[in-house]
Amino acid sequence: MQMATSSKPKGKALSSQASTAGGRPQQAVKFARRTSSGRIVSFSQDEDMDLSGEYSGQNDYINYTVVMPPTPDNQPANPSSENKSDGTKSRLGSDQAQHRSRQAGSREDSYGSHGGSNGGSKMERGMSIMKSNNKSMLLRSQTGDFDHNRWLFETKGTYGVGNAYWSEGDNYGRDTELSMSDFLDKPWKPLTRKIKVPAAILSPYRILILIRLVVLFFFLSWRVRNPNPDATWLWGMSIVCEIWFAISWILDIFPKFNPINRSTDLAALRDKFEKPSPANPHGRSDLPGVDIFVSTADPEKEPPLVTSNTILSILAADYPVEKLSCYISDDGGAILTFEAMAEAVRFAEVWVPFCRKHDIELRNPDSYFNLKTDPTKNKKRPDFVKDRRWMKREYDEFKVRINGLPEAIRRRSKSLNSMEMKKAKSLAREKNGGDLPPEGVDVPKATWMADGTPWPGTWLNPTDDHKKGDHAGILQVMSKVPANDPVLGQPDEKKLDFTGVDVRIPMFAYVSREKRPGFDHNKKAGAMNSLVRASAILSNGPFILNLDCDHYFYNCQAIREGMCFMMDRGGDRVCYIQFPQRFEGIDPSDRYANHNTVFFDGSMRALDGLQGPVYVGTGCMFRRYALYGFLPPRANEYLGVFGSTKRRAPDFKVPSEDESETQSLTSHPDLNLPRKFGNSAMFNESIAVAEYQGRPLADHKSVKNGRPPGALLLPRPPLDAPTVAEAIAVISCW
Repeated sequence: MQMATSSKPKGKALSSQASTAGGRPQQAVKFARRTSSGRIVSFSQDEDMDLSGEYSGQNDYINYTVVMPPTPDNQPANPSSENKSDGTKSRLGSDQAQHRSRQAGSREDSYGSHGGSNGGSKMERGMSIMKSNNKSMLLRSQTGDFDHNRWLFETKGTYGVGNAYWSEGDNYGRDTELSMSDFLDKPWKPLTRKIKVPAAILSPYRILILIRLVVLFFFLSWRVRNPNPDATWLWGMSIVCEIWFAISWILDIFPKFNPINRSTDLAALRDKFEKPSPANPHGRSDLPGVDIFVSTADPEKEPPLVTSNTILSILAADYPVEKLSCYISDDGGAILTFEAMAEAVRFAEVWVPFCRKHDIELRNPDSYFNLKTDPTKNKKRPDFVKDRRWMKREYDEFKVRINGLPEAIRRRSKSLNSMEMKKAKSLAREKNGGDLPPEGVDVPKATWMADGTPWPGTWLNPTDDHKKGDHAGILQVMSKVPANDPVLGQPDEKKLDFTGVDVRIPMFAYVSREKRPGFDHNKKAGAMNSLVRASAILSNGPFILNLDCDHYFYNCQAIREGMCFMMDRGGDRVCYIQFPQRFEGIDPSDRYANHNTVFFDGSMRALDGLQGPVYVGTGCMFRRYALYGFLPPRANEYLGVFGSTKRRAPDFKVPSEDESETQSLTSHPDLNLPRKFGNSAMFNESIAVAEYQGRPLADHKSVKNGRPPGALLLPRPPLDAPTVAEAIAVISCW
């Protein structure tokens, strides 16, 4: 930029022009800047300005000429063209500012040579105006530099490349066309965060612990230094007990120094796994599969209606239907539980779409219909009241059918046993010439299913091979594998109007492992082991959530919240997630502490601040790969007796899109498939697949052991007879 500056006494204006080599003057704009007096700010001084009077002795006007370079919106025009432009000249005094403007008529362009007409001379004396889109003035800063920011703002010039502003059509020399979508790639966002307990709450508690420690130390010191000579043995026993309880208290209270809270970001989870992207153009769910296990043993101690409500809350959970599977383990092999589960699956065909249609939060029907609050709160669909009334009637009929199952099974078994007795007697008469054998006819009193076949599990009248602890393995898939695409419902006069609602339900399977005398079945642990093996063949979800038969989902998005921890950065090192328990049917005052608030909200949060909470037996989400006994992915290995030798562990390779899944799985250093998993080839092959599908997305450079986006979009294959037969084989005693 070139700048020529000159000054003259008052009343004399300077008119200067800089000419180019071709005789055409360069673009010139006249400005004035704030003077050292700090009182007067003016633009270019006109020759006809009268500064007599009190301003005659002041030299407060400084005139200069600026040669402006061409800009994108300021290009020199054709000298022969004529246009109209606005001319403005201002006079600002110390007390007031007076503005006057006049519009020049048809004259030569301001970039051309000025003529001798009156309009040309006034334009020469006035302030030059740059030809731009908004015809604004370009001022100079006090430093003498060109005010580029103001030029960008007033002329709407190009801001460059970025996601704040993008000018369509500017490719900056690239062959491919750029757009704003190229800059909308969100950075890596955590799915969980750790929330510390406020210091105003935690500090007084820590001070109280320290005070108790000091008092305990002085008390034990006094007790040891002051023995009782009259009862030394009693004093010694009390000292041992007091020291033992002191140590127990210290072990219990020290972990509570650093309790923490955790929160999840479900919106970030949806954006990461269920939002359309180049790897997932249709926006299908890329979340891993989850297998939910429910354990029961005796239908007399654990009512089937309670178990059915638990199953219904699981099937209605807010999670991709094709990624969710539910299994129930009936260690008693009771036909009552089997028939109740069949009724629950049939009722789920209307209960699950109803929950999705009206966004029902408590998806345990018994708890939902017994709510004390207003059920219409936040419900906006006009048919909600009608649908709820119809569903309540259906649920009442469902409860009646469940309660009537024991009597229906007995009547059915009695009728079919009498028919079998008649057949046996007629067959015996045919063999003995019309007479019954002297020892009579002995027909076992079996328990019969609704289709007229004997129940392979425990009978109402136990016999060999049909009693608790001695029966065959049973596996029944009661709801098939759902389709990968949503199945929208249609209006039905006999049922509810499910138009536009996904009516699919997750896969559900009834499992009763084989039990034989002489084998250690390990109670609930053995039942869980059988479910792990059977589910590995049927669905092979990389994550497992186990529940007791009297527990249910209080929050329908609990699975998604657990998945936030598993799929977050470093989530591949998480073995399990323990959910807290909440209880119903307790008196408001909770006089017997049945809510276990101190344990779940105190001790468990404190243990989470150290390394993690303990497993309480239910309400826990496991990583399947961890249950198999493999080590977590790690950056370093510590060898030696005390772990003093440190070496770097083998790096985990993130598979590319052109690599096959099998090649990426065999690169894992721990996948040596030990013989303890048995001789089922299908089960052994499922281990590597579960490990691969349980990895977090490799969408950030910090994720070392991840899988590429879109790797879990393929639909699950339908179940066939060989697959189900293999699942039955892996739940056998051997």
